[in-house]
Amino acid sequence: MSSDKSSADHSLDQPSPYSDQGDAVYRDFVVPEGAGGQRIDLFLTGACDGYSRSQIRQAVQDDQAEVDGKRVRPSFRIKSGQSIRFRVPDQFSDEVVPENIALDLLYEDDGFVVVNKPPGMVVHPARGNWKGTLTSALAHRFQSLSDVGGPTRPGIVHRLDRDTSGVIVVAKTNAVHMALAEQWHDRDVEKEYFAIVVGKIDRDRDVIDEPIGRHPYQRDKMAIRENHITTKPASTFYEVVDRIGRFTLVCVKPKTGRTHQIRVHMAHIGCPVLCDRLYAGHAVATQSWLLGKGAIDGSPEILSRQALHARRLTLRHPQSGQMMTFEAPLPDDINRTIDVIRG
Repeated sequence: MSSDKSSADHSLDQPSPYSDQGDAVYRDFVVPEGAGGQRIDLFLTGACDGYSRSQIRQAVQDDQAEVDGKRVRPSFRIKSGQSIRFRVPDQFSDEVVPENIALDLLYEDDGFVVVNKPPGMVVHPARGNWKGTLTSALAHRFQSLSDVGGPTRPGIVHRLDRDTSGVIVVAKTNAVHMALAEQWHDRDVEKEYFAIVVGKIDRDRDVIDEPIGRHPYQRDKMAIRENHITTKPASTFYEVVDRIGRFTLVCVKPKTGRTHQIRVHMAHIGCPVLCDRLYAGHAVATQSWLLGKGAIDGSPEILSRQALHARRLTLRHPQSGQMMTFEAPLPDDINRTIDVIRG
């Protein structure tokens, strides 16, 4: 422990370690001789006062640290003489603040609950999204949730993107959490999504097997990428439900669970998810645009988030062993969009 502290102190003996870029604050370090071989998250925890290791680790996981100009993972072992640039996390508390936010519960017992998450709700606190999260709503609704995922993610077994609606499972106890997490790890959970994509998919069904890693230039995006430290295999099965004009309705069953997997794979085959800001290049669909009449001023806005919904999830009950399926009906905005494109 003393070596970590001395390394951190030595790294601060540099002129002007802080720099500002807009609202972001960065710190620059040169790894001292005694810090070689340390994990970067441990080194930065000692170097940056006021943050827990879990906060630092999450920041590094979110691509906020570069070593010699390359983004690295929290487990990366630094070497003396290397240059580190680190985006200092926004200050926040590890304690989730309960908020009285209504929840649509699909199922509840003494071990876990299943929630129909609305679009626009962030699952857990993160940079720029401290309030209005699912974890805040859960903390208000339930007296006890598992703490396996850490203080900012009570009960969270898996996650959905902010603008993806639908089924999400939350554990009440640590034992149930670990049993559910094992099913996700072993890919024993069957997940089914519904999506509206832009373009006509020519095949009725297919499997997309393409590896996914961090985008090389845009921090908030993922990409089809091979032979990179962040690359992981990814497999997605899809089946066409209907083709309507220039849109396709699809049932999607991801076999793996990579970040943005469905969105990246759909864009890869030339049919991005409708209103996907990152991968489709547009975030809003008006009635006139959906009908192919262009962006007419004053046309009613029909959809303002990605048309992706976690419709169904099947898993084994961690206590009884019974197979259970939970389903969330299509939300109003997606149903409305389908009505419009049907003309």
